[in-house]
Amino acid sequence: MNIISYFQGFISQINRLMVALGSLGLAAASLILSYSVVSRSLFNATTDWQDEAAVFCLVGVTFLSAAFVQERRSHIGISAVAGLLPGFLEKLRVFFIDLVSFAFCSFFTWKSWTLWHEAWSDGQVTSSSWGPPLAIPYGLMATGMSLLCIQLLLHTLGHLFGVTTTAAKGH
Repeated sequence: MNIISYFQGFISQINRLMVALGSLGLAAASLILSYSVVSRSLFNATTDWQDEAAVFCLVGVTFLSAAFVQERRSHIGISAVAGLLPGFLEKLRVFFIDLVSFAFCSFFTWKSWTLWHEAWSDGQVTSSSWGPPLAIPYGLMATGMSLLCIQLLLHTLGHLFGVTTTAAKGH
C-alpha cells in the first residue's frame, strides 16, 4: 500500500466521522427550528438563540461534510464536456480542476483560520442578546475547509502518481 492510499484511508475515516457529526448537527438544527416555531406560535417566546444555534449547526454540517462529498465526487458537476473529451484529456481536465480547487480552497482555509484566530483571541461574539462566540462557526468552517484541502491534495497527488483516491465508482 502506498502512502497516498494510506492517507486516503485515514482521511476517509475522518470524513465518515464528520458526516456522522453533520447528521447530528442537521437533526439538532431541525429540532431547534421546530422548537422555535412552536414556542413563538404558542407562547410568544423570543427566538433569538434558536436562530443562531441552528445557523451554527448548519455551518458545521455544510463545511464538515464537504470533504466527504469531494472524496466521492458527489458534488454537482457539468458532465457535458467530460463525455466529449478523449480519456487523456478528461483526466487532464479533472487534474486541472482538482489543482485549481486545491489552490482556491487553500486560500479559503488560510482565511478561515485567521478569522477563527481573530475571533478566539479577541473574544468576538455575535451581536445578538445571546452572544455566542464567533470562534464556533469560524472553527467549524476552518476545520471543514482544512479537511477539504487535504482531500483535494490527495486527489491531485493521486493524479500525479496514478493512485485512485475517489470512493465513487467510475472515477
